[in-house]
Amino acid sequence: MLPSEAGDSAPERPAPSRWSRTAMLAAYTPGALGLILAAGSDAIAVAGRHIGLHLLGSIEITEAAIVLLSTSAMLVATLDFHHASVHMLTARLSPDNAGRLARIAALFGALLFILLALGTAHLNAELWSGFEQTELLHIPLRWLRALWLLTTIAIAALFLRRAIKGADA
Repeated sequence: MLPSEAGDSAPERPAPSRWSRTAMLAAYTPGALGLILAAGSDAIAVAGRHIGLHLLGSIEITEAAIVLLSTSAMLVATLDFHHASVHMLTARLSPDNAGRLARIAALFGALLFILLALGTAHLNAELWSGFEQTELLHIPLRWLRALWLLTTIAIAALFLRRAIKGADA
């Protein structure tokens, strides 16, 4: 049965992005690059296996691309308020109480990403001079960790801003 037939209202469409084109481009570009790298290296590797030419390091390329994909996806989800949430409780609360609860949730989100940033910073400090790299292609892991660190700091700041200013931040 369609929502209009059941008497329910149609599902709400997500609000358009509140961020500038430049901010969204900066958030989406690493993800797009990561997707192209992951899909391209795997496609070449699979095609190469069928014709007898092996692409060494395709898994390493995909693993590096996943860092780009995941950091970009998490940043975009935070920028556009698209993190998973359950509204079973907040839908029954008054708007003021729901807003307070959303601020508390944002504070916990900020705390989580601050802890992730601290852990990543500790790992980076310990392993920065270790020249840690992948086995075949020698992709340096320090720069991937640095990207993850910057992303966790940015996401923590966005959650903190939302906790302080409310849902419109």
